Amino acid sequence: MTRSKNVLELSERSREIFRQIVDAYVETGEPVGSRTLSRRLSVALSPATIRNVMADLEEAGLLYAPHTSAGRMPTEAGMRLFVSGLLEVGKVPEIEREKLDAQSRATGKSLEQLLEEALSTLSGLSRCAGLVLAPKTQVSLKHIEFVPLGPGRALVVLVTDDGLVENRVLELPQGVTPSALVEATNYLNARLSGRTLDEARDFILRELEAERGQLNTLTSKVVTAGLATWAGGKEGQLIVRGQSHLLDDVTALDDLERIRHLFEALETKEHLIRMLDLTNKADGVQIFIGAENELFKVSGCSMIVAPYHNSREQIVGAIGVIGPTRLNYARIIPLVDYTAKVIGRMIG
Repeated sequence: MTRSKNVLELSERSREIFRQIVDAYVETGEPVGSRTLSRRLSVALSPATIRNVMADLEEAGLLYAPHTSAGRMPTEAGMRLFVSGLLEVGKVPEIEREKLDAQSRATGKSLEQLLEEALSTLSGLSRCAGLVLAPKTQVSLKHIEFVPLGPGRALVVLVTDDGLVENRVLELPQGVTPSALVEATNYLNARLSGRTLDEARDFILRELEAERGQLNTLTSKVVTAGLATWAGGKEGQLIVRGQSHLLDDVTALDDLERIRHLFEALETKEHLIRMLDLTNKADGVQIFIGAENELFKVSGCSMIVAPYHNSREQIVGAIGVIGPTRLNYARIIPLVDYTAKVIGRMIG
Protein backbone atom coordinates (compact mmCIF):
# COMPACT_ATOMS: atom_id res chain seq x y z
CA MET A 1 0.00 0.00 0.00
CA THR A 2 1.42 3.39 -1.02
CA ARG A 3 1.60 6.48 1.17
CA SER A 4 1.80 10.02 -0.18
CA LYS A 5 4.76 11.98 1.19
CA ASN A 6 5.21 15.66 1.80
CA VAL A 7 7.98 17.73 0.21
CA LEU A 8 10.20 17.74 3.29
CA GLU A 9 10.36 13.94 3.27
CA LEU A 10 11.89 13.89 -0.23
CA SER A 11 15.63 14.18 -0.76
CA GLU A 12 16.96 16.98 -2.95
CA ARG A 13 17.62 14.46 -5.74
CA SER A 14 14.06 13.07 -5.50
CA ARG A 15 12.56 16.57 -5.51
CA GLU A 16 14.50 17.55 -8.63
CA ILE A 17 13.59 14.37 -10.51
CA PHE A 18 9.96 14.68 -9.47
CA ARG A 19 9.87 18.35 -10.54
CA GLN A 20 11.29 17.47 -13.95
CA ILE A 21 8.77 14.65 -14.39
CA VAL A 22 5.88 17.03 -13.67
CA ASP A 23 7.29 19.75 -15.93
CA ALA A 24 7.71 17.28 -18.81
CA TYR A 25 4.24 15.84 -18.23
CA VAL A 26 2.66 19.32 -18.24
CA GLU A 27 4.38 20.07 -21.55
CA THR A 28 3.51 16.85 -23.37
CA GLY A 29 0.79 14.98 -21.49
CA GLU A 30 2.81 11.80 -22.04
CA PRO A 31 4.52 9.39 -19.60
CA VAL A 32 8.09 10.44 -18.80
CA GLY A 33 10.92 7.90 -18.97
CA SER A 34 14.44 7.80 -17.55
CA ARG A 35 16.04 8.74 -20.88
CA THR A 36 13.94 11.89 -21.14
CA LEU A 37 14.81 12.77 -17.55
CA SER A 38 18.55 12.26 -18.05
CA ARG A 39 18.46 14.92 -20.78
CA ARG A 40 16.52 17.40 -18.61
CA LEU A 41 18.49 17.09 -15.37
CA SER A 42 21.24 19.58 -14.66
CA VAL A 43 23.27 16.89 -12.82
CA ALA A 44 24.41 13.77 -14.65
CA LEU A 45 22.74 10.66 -13.22
CA SER A 46 22.76 7.13 -14.59
CA PRO A 47 19.48 5.73 -15.98
CA ALA A 48 19.58 3.08 -13.23
CA THR A 49 19.74 5.76 -10.51
CA ILE A 50 16.89 7.67 -12.11
CA ARG A 51 14.76 4.51 -12.35
CA ASN A 52 15.40 3.74 -8.67
CA VAL A 53 14.24 7.22 -7.65
CA MET A 54 11.19 6.92 -9.89
CA ALA A 55 10.34 3.60 -8.25
CA ASP A 56 10.60 5.24 -4.82
CA LEU A 57 8.32 8.08 -5.93
CA GLU A 58 5.83 5.55 -7.26
CA GLU A 59 5.92 3.67 -3.96
CA ALA A 60 5.23 6.99 -2.20
CA GLY A 61 2.07 7.46 -4.27
CA LEU A 62 3.39 10.39 -6.29
CA LEU A 63 3.85 8.64 -9.65
CA TYR A 64 2.15 5.85 -11.55
CA ALA A 65 2.65 3.90 -14.76
CA PRO A 66 -0.37 4.26 -17.11
CA HIS A 67 0.69 1.08 -18.96
CA THR A 68 3.60 -1.33 -19.13
CA SER A 69 6.10 1.17 -20.56
CA ALA A 70 8.93 2.55 -18.47
CA GLY A 71 7.38 6.02 -18.43
CA ARG A 72 5.70 7.48 -15.35
CA MET A 73 3.10 10.20 -14.78
CA PRO A 74 2.26 12.15 -11.61
CA THR A 75 -0.78 11.03 -9.63
CA GLU A 76 -3.34 13.57 -8.40
CA ALA A 77 -1.61 13.41 -5.01
CA GLY A 78 1.66 14.09 -6.81
CA MET A 79 0.20 17.10 -8.60
CA ARG A 80 -1.10 18.43 -5.28
CA LEU A 81 2.35 18.03 -3.68
CA PHE A 82 3.95 19.76 -6.66
CA VAL A 83 1.51 22.70 -6.57
CA SER A 84 1.68 23.05 -2.78
CA GLY A 85 5.43 22.66 -2.25
CA LEU A 86 7.49 22.79 -5.43
CA LEU A 87 5.74 25.16 -7.80
CA GLU A 88 7.43 28.42 -8.67
CA VAL A 89 4.67 30.80 -9.74
CA GLY A 90 5.55 33.17 -12.55
CA LYS A 91 4.29 36.65 -13.43
CA VAL A 92 1.57 37.61 -15.88
CA PRO A 93 3.25 38.73 -19.15
CA GLU A 94 2.79 42.40 -20.04
CA ILE A 95 0.78 41.68 -23.20
CA GLU A 96 -1.69 39.53 -21.23
CA ARG A 97 -2.00 42.16 -18.49
CA GLU A 98 -2.83 44.75 -21.15
CA LYS A 99 -5.61 42.57 -22.59
CA LEU A 100 -7.15 42.13 -19.15
CA ASP A 101 -6.65 45.78 -18.13
CA ALA A 102 -8.60 46.87 -21.20
CA GLN A 103 -11.70 45.30 -19.63
CA SER A 104 -11.58 47.61 -16.60
CA ARG A 105 -11.41 50.70 -18.83
CA ALA A 106 -14.59 49.84 -20.74
CA THR A 107 -17.53 52.23 -20.33
CA GLY A 108 -21.21 52.10 -21.16
CA LYS A 109 -21.56 48.37 -20.52
CA SER A 110 -23.53 46.44 -17.92
CA LEU A 111 -21.72 44.49 -15.21
CA GLU A 112 -22.77 41.23 -16.84
CA GLN A 113 -21.27 42.30 -20.18
CA LEU A 114 -18.01 43.31 -18.50
CA LEU A 115 -17.83 40.00 -16.62
CA GLU A 116 -18.50 38.00 -19.78
CA GLU A 117 -15.79 39.85 -21.69
CA ALA A 118 -13.25 39.43 -18.88
CA LEU A 119 -14.16 35.74 -18.69
CA SER A 120 -13.78 35.25 -22.44
CA THR A 121 -10.36 36.93 -22.31
CA LEU A 122 -9.25 34.71 -19.40
CA SER A 123 -10.54 31.58 -21.15
CA GLY A 124 -8.71 32.48 -24.35
CA LEU A 125 -5.42 33.30 -22.63
CA SER A 126 -5.46 30.18 -20.45
CA ARG A 127 -6.91 27.85 -23.15
CA CYS A 128 -9.25 26.51 -20.46
CA ALA A 129 -12.95 26.70 -19.75
CA GLY A 130 -13.65 29.83 -17.72
CA LEU A 131 -16.32 30.44 -15.10
CA VAL A 132 -17.41 33.42 -13.07
CA LEU A 133 -19.97 33.84 -10.31
CA ALA A 134 -21.56 37.26 -10.76
CA PRO A 135 -22.21 39.40 -7.68
CA LYS A 136 -25.46 38.94 -5.81
CA THR A 137 -28.15 41.39 -6.85
CA GLN A 138 -28.24 44.06 -4.12
CA VAL A 139 -29.13 47.14 -6.15
CA SER A 140 -32.35 49.09 -5.79
CA LEU A 141 -35.36 47.91 -7.75
CA LYS A 142 -37.25 50.10 -10.20
CA HIS A 143 -39.99 48.03 -11.82
CA ILE A 144 -41.54 44.58 -12.00
CA GLU A 145 -44.13 43.26 -14.40
CA PHE A 146 -45.97 39.97 -14.87
CA VAL A 147 -46.61 39.22 -18.56
CA PRO A 148 -49.03 36.35 -19.33
CA LEU A 149 -47.56 33.64 -21.58
CA GLY A 150 -50.56 31.34 -21.66
CA PRO A 151 -52.45 29.10 -19.25
CA GLY A 152 -50.42 28.53 -16.08
CA ARG A 153 -47.35 30.57 -17.07
CA ALA A 154 -46.14 34.17 -16.94
CA LEU A 155 -42.94 36.06 -17.63
CA VAL A 156 -41.57 38.02 -14.66
CA VAL A 157 -39.64 41.09 -15.83
CA LEU A 158 -37.51 42.70 -13.10
CA VAL A 159 -35.70 46.01 -13.74
CA THR A 160 -33.11 47.50 -11.35
CA ASP A 161 -32.31 51.19 -10.89
CA ASP A 162 -29.07 50.79 -12.84
CA GLY A 163 -30.91 49.39 -15.85
CA LEU A 164 -30.24 45.67 -15.48
CA VAL A 165 -33.14 43.52 -16.65
CA GLU A 166 -33.84 39.96 -15.51
CA ASN A 167 -36.51 37.79 -17.13
CA ARG A 168 -37.80 34.61 -15.54
CA VAL A 169 -40.65 32.26 -16.45
CA LEU A 170 -43.07 31.73 -13.55
CA GLU A 171 -45.42 28.78 -13.11
CA LEU A 172 -48.74 30.27 -11.99
CA PRO A 173 -51.28 28.85 -9.54
CA GLN A 174 -54.32 27.37 -11.24
CA GLY A 175 -57.05 29.86 -12.18
CA VAL A 176 -54.93 33.03 -12.27
CA THR A 177 -56.51 35.61 -14.57
CA PRO A 178 -54.81 38.38 -16.58
CA SER A 179 -56.47 40.92 -14.28
CA ALA A 180 -54.81 39.24 -11.26
CA LEU A 181 -51.43 39.65 -12.98
CA VAL A 182 -52.12 43.36 -13.51
CA GLU A 183 -53.20 43.75 -9.89
CA ALA A 184 -50.05 41.95 -8.67
CA THR A 185 -47.87 44.16 -10.88
CA ASN A 186 -49.47 47.35 -9.53
CA TYR A 187 -49.24 46.14 -5.93
CA LEU A 188 -45.53 45.37 -6.16
CA ASN A 189 -44.49 48.46 -8.13
CA ALA A 190 -46.12 50.69 -5.50
CA ARG A 191 -43.72 49.19 -2.93
CA LEU A 192 -40.48 48.63 -4.86
CA SER A 193 -38.99 52.08 -5.30
CA GLY A 194 -35.58 52.54 -3.67
CA ARG A 195 -35.49 49.11 -2.04
CA THR A 196 -32.97 46.36 -2.71
CA LEU A 197 -34.14 42.87 -3.56
CA ASP A 198 -33.85 41.65 0.02
CA GLU A 199 -35.42 44.80 1.48
CA ALA A 200 -38.36 44.69 -0.91
CA ARG A 201 -38.95 41.00 -0.33
CA ASP A 202 -38.93 41.32 3.48
CA PHE A 203 -41.16 44.41 3.46
CA ILE A 204 -43.76 43.02 1.06
CA LEU A 205 -43.98 39.63 2.75
CA ARG A 206 -44.59 41.33 6.10
CA GLU A 207 -47.26 43.52 4.54
CA LEU A 208 -48.90 40.58 2.84
CA GLU A 209 -49.25 38.80 6.16
CA ALA A 210 -50.71 41.88 7.82
CA GLU A 211 -53.02 43.02 5.03
CA ARG A 212 -53.78 39.92 3.01
CA GLY A 213 -57.42 40.89 2.93
CA GLN A 214 -56.66 43.79 0.59
CA LEU A 215 -55.66 41.35 -2.16
CA ASN A 216 -57.74 38.54 -3.49
CA THR A 217 -56.39 35.01 -3.05
CA LEU A 218 -55.11 34.59 -6.62
CA THR A 219 -53.30 37.93 -6.64
CA SER A 220 -51.63 37.10 -3.32
CA LYS A 221 -50.39 33.84 -4.80
CA VAL A 222 -48.93 35.62 -7.81
CA VAL A 223 -47.15 38.16 -5.59
CA THR A 224 -45.74 35.47 -3.29
CA ALA A 225 -44.65 33.28 -6.22
CA GLY A 226 -43.01 36.29 -7.86
CA LEU A 227 -41.06 37.06 -4.71
CA ALA A 228 -39.88 33.45 -4.54
CA THR A 229 -38.70 33.81 -8.12
CA TRP A 230 -36.61 36.84 -7.22
CA ALA A 231 -35.20 35.08 -4.19
CA GLY A 232 -34.00 32.26 -6.43
CA GLY A 233 -31.84 34.73 -8.34
CA LYS A 234 -30.22 36.56 -5.46
CA GLU A 235 -27.39 34.04 -4.99
CA GLY A 236 -25.56 35.29 -8.06
CA GLN A 237 -25.40 34.15 -11.66
CA LEU A 238 -22.90 31.55 -12.87
CA ILE A 239 -21.41 32.12 -16.33
CA VAL A 240 -19.33 29.40 -18.06
CA ARG A 241 -17.39 30.06 -21.28
CA GLY A 242 -14.84 28.24 -23.44
CA GLN A 243 -15.80 24.62 -22.73
CA SER A 244 -14.40 23.67 -26.14
CA HIS A 245 -10.91 24.41 -24.76
CA LEU A 246 -11.26 21.30 -22.60
CA LEU A 247 -11.10 19.22 -25.78
CA ASP A 248 -7.77 20.68 -26.91
CA ASP A 249 -5.66 18.17 -24.95
CA VAL A 250 -7.79 15.07 -25.50
CA THR A 251 -5.49 12.34 -26.80
CA ALA A 252 -7.50 9.16 -26.29
CA LEU A 253 -11.07 7.91 -26.14
CA ASP A 254 -10.98 7.52 -22.37
CA ASP A 255 -9.98 11.19 -22.09
CA LEU A 256 -12.97 12.11 -24.24
CA GLU A 257 -15.28 10.08 -22.03
CA ARG A 258 -14.01 11.88 -18.91
CA ILE A 259 -14.56 15.25 -20.57
CA ARG A 260 -18.09 14.17 -21.52
CA HIS A 261 -18.83 13.49 -17.84
CA LEU A 262 -17.44 16.91 -16.96
CA PHE A 263 -19.66 18.61 -19.54
CA GLU A 264 -22.65 16.90 -17.95
CA ALA A 265 -21.59 18.20 -14.54
CA LEU A 266 -21.08 21.70 -15.94
CA GLU A 267 -24.64 21.67 -17.24
CA THR A 268 -26.04 21.15 -13.75
CA LYS A 269 -23.69 23.76 -12.21
CA GLU A 270 -24.74 23.02 -8.62
CA HIS A 271 -21.33 21.56 -7.76
CA LEU A 272 -19.57 24.58 -9.24
CA ILE A 273 -21.65 27.02 -7.25
CA ARG A 274 -20.93 25.11 -4.02
CA MET A 275 -17.19 25.20 -4.78
CA LEU A 276 -17.32 28.89 -5.64
CA ASP A 277 -19.18 29.52 -2.38
CA LEU A 278 -16.18 28.00 -0.58
CA THR A 279 -13.94 30.42 -2.45
CA ASN A 280 -16.20 33.29 -1.41
CA LYS A 281 -15.24 32.58 2.21
CA ALA A 282 -11.46 32.66 1.72
CA ASP A 283 -9.05 35.18 0.23
CA GLY A 284 -6.47 34.18 -2.34
CA VAL A 285 -6.35 31.70 -5.20
CA GLN A 286 -7.95 28.31 -4.45
CA ILE A 287 -6.86 25.17 -6.34
CA PHE A 288 -8.99 22.02 -6.64
CA ILE A 289 -7.19 19.05 -8.21
CA GLY A 290 -8.91 15.92 -9.50
CA ALA A 291 -10.72 13.78 -6.97
CA GLU A 292 -10.25 16.38 -4.21
CA ASN A 293 -13.74 17.48 -5.17
CA GLU A 294 -16.91 15.71 -6.24
CA LEU A 295 -17.20 17.50 -9.58
CA PHE A 296 -13.87 16.23 -10.92
CA LYS A 297 -13.72 12.75 -9.39
CA VAL A 298 -14.46 11.16 -12.78
CA SER A 299 -13.20 13.70 -15.29
CA GLY A 300 -9.64 14.10 -14.01
CA CYS A 301 -9.78 17.89 -14.24
CA SER A 302 -8.71 20.73 -11.98
CA MET A 303 -10.06 24.17 -11.16
CA ILE A 304 -8.13 27.33 -10.27
CA VAL A 305 -10.36 30.05 -8.85
CA ALA A 306 -9.96 33.38 -7.05
CA PRO A 307 -12.47 35.68 -5.31
CA TYR A 308 -12.96 39.29 -6.33
CA HIS A 309 -13.93 42.23 -4.11
CA ASN A 310 -16.10 45.31 -4.29
CA SER A 311 -14.97 48.83 -3.35
CA ARG A 312 -15.49 47.98 0.35
CA GLU A 313 -13.11 45.00 0.06
CA GLN A 314 -16.01 42.56 0.50
CA ILE A 315 -15.86 39.30 -1.47
CA VAL A 316 -18.80 39.42 -3.88
CA GLY A 317 -17.97 36.72 -6.44
CA ALA A 318 -15.33 34.44 -7.91
CA ILE A 319 -13.67 33.77 -11.26
CA GLY A 320 -11.58 30.84 -12.41
CA VAL A 321 -10.75 28.23 -15.03
CA ILE A 322 -11.23 24.49 -15.46
CA GLY A 323 -8.77 22.32 -17.34
CA PRO A 324 -6.91 19.00 -17.26
CA THR A 325 -4.92 18.16 -14.12
CA ARG A 326 -1.75 18.84 -16.12
CA LEU A 327 -2.50 22.56 -16.25
CA ASN A 328 0.42 24.95 -16.47
CA TYR A 329 -0.20 26.03 -12.88
CA ALA A 330 2.81 28.37 -12.77
CA ARG A 331 1.32 30.45 -15.58
CA ILE A 332 -2.41 30.15 -14.90
CA ILE A 333 -2.48 30.79 -11.13
CA PRO A 334 -1.19 34.39 -11.47
CA LEU A 335 -3.41 34.88 -14.54
CA VAL A 336 -6.55 34.00 -12.55
CA ASP A 337 -5.41 36.10 -9.61
CA TYR A 338 -4.77 39.13 -11.84
CA THR A 339 -8.15 38.75 -13.58
CA ALA A 340 -9.90 38.72 -10.20
CA LYS A 341 -8.14 41.99 -9.32
CA VAL A 342 -9.18 43.51 -12.66
CA ILE A 343 -12.81 42.61 -11.97
CA GLY A 344 -12.49 44.19 -8.54
CA ARG A 345 -11.39 47.43 -10.21
CA MET A 346 -14.32 47.20 -12.63
CA ILE A 347 -16.79 46.89 -9.76
CA GLY A 348 -15.10 49.66 -7.82
